[in-house]
Amino acid sequence: MGMLRATAVRALVLAAAFAATSIPVTCLGQASTQSPAAAPALPAKATQELPRELLALFRQKKMPKTSPIILRIFKEEAEIEVWKQDVTGHFQIVKTYPICRWSGDLGPKLHEGDRQTPEGFYTITPNLMNPNSNWYLAINTGFPNNFDKANNRNGTFLMIHGDCSSSGCFAMTDEQISEIYGMARDALAGRPSFQVQAYPFHLTPANLARHRTNPNLAFWKMLKIGNDHFETTHLEPKVDVCDRQYVFDAQAPPHSPTPLVFNPTGKCPAFVVNPKIAGPAQEKQRADDLEYSQLVEDDVPVAPVYTGLDGGMNQAFLAEYPGRVMLAKAMPYALYPPTQLPPLAWIDNDGSVTHKLFGTWF
Repeated sequence: MGMLRATAVRALVLAAAFAATSIPVTCLGQASTQSPAAAPALPAKATQELPRELLALFRQKKMPKTSPIILRIFKEEAEIEVWKQDVTGHFQIVKTYPICRWSGDLGPKLHEGDRQTPEGFYTITPNLMNPNSNWYLAINTGFPNNFDKANNRNGTFLMIHGDCSSSGCFAMTDEQISEIYGMARDALAGRPSFQVQAYPFHLTPANLARHRTNPNLAFWKMLKIGNDHFETTHLEPKVDVCDRQYVFDAQAPPHSPTPLVFNPTGKCPAFVVNPKIAGPAQEKQRADDLEYSQLVEDDVPVAPVYTGLDGGMNQAFLAEYPGRVMLAKAMPYALYPPTQLPPLAWIDNDGSVTHKLFGTWF
């Protein structure tokens, strides 16, 4: 994030964050060359216990406090869902947080400075947790991942953080990021990572039909494969990259003499998908394809490719933070001639994008 003001992240001992647990020591935001013994104490905001109501919900849903989580981000709806693993090994949704501010437009981040928030599947490790962020607390998404790098996409410091101010990030309120950070911190106790799934919107047939003219449609349909694996099984999808494409839940064919090796820019190896995962996901895909085709045949209205707005905000925050959604400072799809773009849009007080007043002037 170009405007990141956060100080350099120094070695921080995770044991301090997990004082209430007996999990072995890991480190938050610690460089590999630094010694945990030399790390300063974590700030109180990074170590505070989760609210009692949230801990009670864990007990009700039979979720150990330190069980894995998955964050699912939806730009258009401006929401972050937190899912957590229960004692059966499946994930259940815990809480949905309205996003206070995200920047850019629908579509993946392409390069440094485009103000885009990322889309894709990301792995969060302890060193991507920043307890000393100038935006209260922050979780680095890990952009660019192997897929992004294979497709020559670049950028730095793409975060989920507090302060409700975004320049390529997903900004929450301080209270929200405190809970999200706390759940992520506890989930990293004794394990190497957790997963973030970032989407343009819920990948339903209706939403895909509305955005059927968007040049990112093929990319979104690829993300939908991983989304469907998760939604039909409530298991974390295993993510690999080969031939510059995402591959989900791949395993070696039966009797294969060698383990699978994925090269993000190389040809995909022969692989199979566990039928217990592939079966339900393919059934969902067939049903979704039929619904999508019918919607297209019915000629449902198409959403504009370029809104002209710099990101969005959940309607829950519109009254509290007026003026935070503004005209785009950078055009995400700069390669498209202006004649191919719809008129510049504006946003009403209720959060709806319109062409009234300002839109007709451009």
